[in-house]
Amino acid sequence: MAEFDVGLEAARIADASARAGVEASARFSRSGPVVGKAESHGVAVSVAPGGLLVGLAISRSALRSGSDALASLIMELSGRATRRAGDRMNEVLSPVLDQDQLVSLGYERLTEDDPDAQYS
Repeated sequence: MAEFDVGLEAARIADASARAGVEASARFSRSGPVVGKAESHGVAVSVAPGGLLVGLAISRSALRSGSDALASLIMELSGRATRRAGDRMNEVLSPVLDQDQLVSLGYERLTEDDPDAQYS
C-alpha cells in the first residue's frame, strides 16, 4: 500500500487554490461587477450573486398597487435577478471551476428557453 503524504497533498491543494484565485480575479477584472437585474410593472431590482439587493427602483404607478402586491413583485423579481446573477457567475468562473463546483455554490447556467435567461 502506498503512503499518503498529507503535507504534500495539502501543498498541492493550496497551490491549485492560489492559481484558481489569481485566474478568477483576472476574469472579474475583465468582466466587471457581476449583477443580476430584473424589472416588471414599474419595479426594477439589481442583486449581487447570492441575492444581496444592490439596487431597487419603484415607479409611482407601482406604488399604487398596494404594499402586499409590491412586496410580492419585488420578491419575484429578486429571485429572477438572483438566478441571472448566478448564471453570469457561472459564465465568468466556468474556465476556473468545474460545473459541479459552480452548481454547489449556487451558480447554475440557465438554458436558452428559461424565462429568466432573458435579460432585461
